[in-house]
Amino acid sequence: MDNMEYGGKPFYSCRNCRNPLALGDDLISKNFIAKSGKAYMFHHAMNIVLGPKQDRQLLTGLFSIAGIHCSKCGEELGWKYVQAYDLKNRFKEGKFVLEKLKMVEEY
Repeated sequence: MDNMEYGGKPFYSCRNCRNPLALGDDLISKNFIAKSGKAYMFHHAMNIVLGPKQDRQLLTGLFSIAGIHCSKCGEELGWKYVQAYDLKNRFKEGKFVLEKLKMVEEY
């Protein structure tokens, strides 16, 4: 994938198949923890398939989340926050969390 397609800016791709997943401009935070370790939160994600919604107790509270999988290879990548049951976590709703070990930053 040529990064000129993304205005010459960095983007994140699936480590397994190099399918583009998120733009560097959509990165919100690198301070998330997932099953495999560090994870990043993004405003938007692309080329993904969402799994079914499920309620899950995470480190910061109870959420309704949907798993995220790569649309090309099916690799499990992270989750999307569908609903936060605590008001202080509502800012996470609609955001995407991708595990650092599952993606590659490209320039």
